[in-house]
Amino acid sequence: MEQAQRYVAVVGAGPAGLYAARKLAAAGVKVALLNRDIKPGGLAEYGIYHDKHRMKNGLRRQFRKILQEANIAYFGNVTIGENGNLTLDDLRRMGFDAILVTVGAQGTKWLGLEGENLKGVYHAKDIVYHYNQLPPYSRMEFFIGRRAALIGVGNVMVDIAHWLTHDRKIDAVTAVARRGPAEVKFDKAEFAHIAAYLDLEAFEAEMERVRPRMEAVGQDVEAARRFILSALEKADPPVSETRFSFAFLSSPKRILGDEAGRVRALEVEDTALELKENGETKAVRLGTTRTLEVDTVIFCIGDRVDERFGLPVAWNEFVKNPEPRFPVDGISYEAYDPQREAPIEGVFVAGWARKASYGLVGMARQDGERGARAVLEYLKTRPPSSGDPLAALESRLQEASQPVISKADWLRLTEIEEAEAKKRGLPTFKFGTNEEMLAALGTG
Repeated sequence: MEQAQRYVAVVGAGPAGLYAARKLAAAGVKVALLNRDIKPGGLAEYGIYHDKHRMKNGLRRQFRKILQEANIAYFGNVTIGENGNLTLDDLRRMGFDAILVTVGAQGTKWLGLEGENLKGVYHAKDIVYHYNQLPPYSRMEFFIGRRAALIGVGNVMVDIAHWLTHDRKIDAVTAVARRGPAEVKFDKAEFAHIAAYLDLEAFEAEMERVRPRMEAVGQDVEAARRFILSALEKADPPVSETRFSFAFLSSPKRILGDEAGRVRALEVEDTALELKENGETKAVRLGTTRTLEVDTVIFCIGDRVDERFGLPVAWNEFVKNPEPRFPVDGISYEAYDPQREAPIEGVFVAGWARKASYGLVGMARQDGERGARAVLEYLKTRPPSSGDPLAALESRLQEASQPVISKADWLRLTEIEEAEAKKRGLPTFKFGTNEEMLAALGTG
């Protein structure tokens, strides 16, 4: 007896969505891969530092191979959500057996500080999208002064510092952290891109300033110092006179502005470390403040999911079933409605949609594949839907006010951009707006 055909909608075509689609397709499922952007790739295309051409080209080759799968249909330039072309309920009514949400974390986290609305205050995600030419961020203007404070000490902070030192060549960059040097979140290999700009005298003074508070909770000051300085061994050569420094055990309190509404300083409050029962630390405010003279503040503190997408949100993430019926490696991938205290039938989340700002491309791939495994286990328990939801989707999208991009369209756009890069003698070329991409395809 021939097995009934299964249909799954995967919403989001970043690494999690692409690798999930491949796993589902390999199991015989027909996949509708829906993407907000014209191009697939998500943060692999628009989140990796812009000059990492070899890495990006390698990922693009992998994605091209995935999209060659006959069981995967690609629909780019399509927005899902409360204000989108379609809602999740629309997809369910079309008859998809399940929906896997891999839209990433499209929202931004802020601290709610006084002065966040001043000119010169930005979120790192917007700048990363800008220098990677994601429409419409590619055409946004950013007022970047000569002295910047970056809130956070992870790899995103390093990317922004890289841009400020290499591309913008400003005078000074200060990374501000509520905790100390033993708890930085960046990788040594990533920090090597900016290590040559480290103001060594200021660094040593900062280490001595926070030493008593680190030793009070048993942290190894010298080990933290060695880790940060070890990046100097393979540091990129400097291309500007920018000075990079840290402000550890410093919690942002408010952003001060001038008469023109521009940033003039960042006030920070000193913190101490307190040990929790599980051995981790938390930062405790001390009440004393100091002022950093800066004219730009950039938040590098992670992301949150979009509350307008149509799923319940808590703690910056879509809510997952606390008692999953289809766990994978002990992880819940099932969307959950806390008001009804029940799972949202047939809807799953993976990648940054499951856990915002968690891991890079490799982690997203693993999580997407795990999410696909959860979906496949779910499908075993459900009778197949009747009809052809792919045909229903294609019919509905014919009513869309903007062109919908197919696999063939994307491959043609890739060829056009590669030819343009070759003509200009560039390692890569991207059209910076949707209008330009659609015009190149003749569909604008």
